[in-house]
Amino acid sequence: MALVLAVAATATTGSRPARAADSAFVMGYFTESPNGLGTDYGLHLAVSTDARNWTPLNQNNPVVTPTQGTGGLRDPFIMRKQDGTFVVLATDLKGTDWTQQNEYIHVWQSTDLRSFTDYRRLRMHSMATHSWAPEAFWDPGRGQYGIIYSAVNAGGHNVIMVNHTADFRTVSSPQVFFDPGHDVIDGNLTRDVNGVNYLYYKNSSQQTLVGARSTSLNPGSFQPFSTGVAHGGTEAPIVVKSPTDSGWFLWGDTYTPNGVFYAWHTNDLASGTWTPADQRTYTQPVNSKHGTIHPITTAEYTNLIARYGAPSWNRLKSYNFPDRYVRHANYAARIDPYPFDPYTDAQWRLVPGLADPSGVSFQSVNNPTRHLRHKNHQVVLEPDDGTAAFDQDATFHRTAGLADSSWTSFRSHNYPDRYLRHSGYALRVDPVSTATDRADATFSVGH
Repeated sequence: MALVLAVAATATTGSRPARAADSAFVMGYFTESPNGLGTDYGLHLAVSTDARNWTPLNQNNPVVTPTQGTGGLRDPFIMRKQDGTFVVLATDLKGTDWTQQNEYIHVWQSTDLRSFTDYRRLRMHSMATHSWAPEAFWDPGRGQYGIIYSAVNAGGHNVIMVNHTADFRTVSSPQVFFDPGHDVIDGNLTRDVNGVNYLYYKNSSQQTLVGARSTSLNPGSFQPFSTGVAHGGTEAPIVVKSPTDSGWFLWGDTYTPNGVFYAWHTNDLASGTWTPADQRTYTQPVNSKHGTIHPITTAEYTNLIARYGAPSWNRLKSYNFPDRYVRHANYAARIDPYPFDPYTDAQWRLVPGLADPSGVSFQSVNNPTRHLRHKNHQVVLEPDDGTAAFDQDATFHRTAGLADSSWTSFRSHNYPDRYLRHSGYALRVDPVSTATDRADATFSVGH
């Protein structure tokens, strides 16, 4: 895919020291899963070359965890500072106690996101409220950074507050940055796009993502202008310049159901209107919540992969039901909507084919003695019994996707006229002849 230019990054972070063009992206997030099996309140990282499909780092385990305050984080934010290094901010909250009052946020410094130093908590205010979802931006008029976050003001509802800082060690007194007169949280600022600054946020009364704009960065200057978007209850907006066209993407994190990212696209940020993006075109890291996306260089992307490693497992997304992933349940293979627990039911090691190493076999991550095999044309998860019949039933050959050649299909080794496909959400190996069959037999192999 076409790669993003350095100018896309300056739209959100201001001018920076000259260096190689940004050509990749990093996402920071914490994790939650429906029953808590994949929940972790540390900083997780994933990388991407298109800002839409992500490779979790460190096997989707945290790369750093707070040691002060609550001992956990939510809502991490990554920004490249004016000197080219990174700052990481996060809410000081472990769990879901929304009544907890906290005057502090977490702060780390990092030169390369491969190590995190100078960890501290930064006090933002002395009010009897929280300090949720901190984000930062460079304010060239002040020659300082602004830190925005959500807190309850004297009016009794959440507003977006701002403090200014030169060093992320001491901050100015808090001011109300944005208050439309009703509860708002999760401010995300995109700076200086054709002279306009855009603030996206959650309208809590309507559970939608809404944009405000201003030609200045002064507190109180932003005015709502956009049409709200949502998919169920939606929060945690992230606005990202598209690396493949002149448009923009808006990501949102839903909580009805909890833990699903959706994306919208616009050709013109100034229009304030968004179109839902095809779910085939993006995939969030497993169990990811309230993310942050920031451009990085190709060298930084490569170094992050080298430092933390790519996952040893894959997930298979359905082509015609892109909200569903291949999983095993009671040792039967099927496609189910994301998210679910155990989330590891949908993680597979694609190993050399048991009957033919030029093919592949699907080894379960959480039942590693078992592989997918077909039995009476139904696909089940069974232990290898050592027979040639099992090895052949458990071997498939990757081909170009039958419905989309950029995706993948899997042909049965011992029934070469049949392909792995879903039918009634259950996996089978069947002959493929119709357009529906071809779509049923097409998957993406990702993380």
